[in-house]
Amino acid sequence: MGKGRLEAFSDGVIAIIITIMVLDLKVPHEGGWRALGPLIPVFLSYVLSFVFLGIYWSNHHHLFQAVQRVDGRILWANLHLLFWLSLTPFVTGWMGENFGPWPVAAYGVVLMLAAVAYYILAHALISHHGKSSAIAIALGSDFKGKVSIVIYAVAIPLAFWNAWAACALYVLVAIIWLIPDRRIEKTLVHQEVK
Repeated sequence: MGKGRLEAFSDGVIAIIITIMVLDLKVPHEGGWRALGPLIPVFLSYVLSFVFLGIYWSNHHHLFQAVQRVDGRILWANLHLLFWLSLTPFVTGWMGENFGPWPVAAYGVVLMLAAVAYYILAHALISHHGKSSAIAIALGSDFKGKVSIVIYAVAIPLAFWNAWAACALYVLVAIIWLIPDRRIEKTLVHQEVK
């Protein structure tokens, strides 16, 4: 089956998730700049989550540019990813309002399980299209995906010792992925030249 509905649905879900997150940013009841002080942790957690959702949206878009069709297994793998992403507003709000070991660890669990779900989705696409497909060639060993999961696995228990250090690791993963992943674009251009 075609991939268009899956892409449109995923885009819509991610847009709704971002909308829900921004609605959690409450307007202060005072007019002075000091009224913004208590909102700084909430805003910073929002920014980090917005960046992560942007990274997932961008990489999801690139992933589906390299495939032609989907099947039921891919639909469920995609829903699995969207499930974990849909929990982002909850853990973002909890971490922003109550910065501490449990909220920071829960945030990391959601990030890690979303990364695992993305890995499963990518490998379902490879399995469906074959080991010599554009998607398989482009992803290669998926080093960034594997390293991200390992960093999250380290950050989650670290949150109980030092929540700031755990957040620094979450930011490190975001930085790793902020550098655009050109593997898929390069593979598609290379195949067009052939």
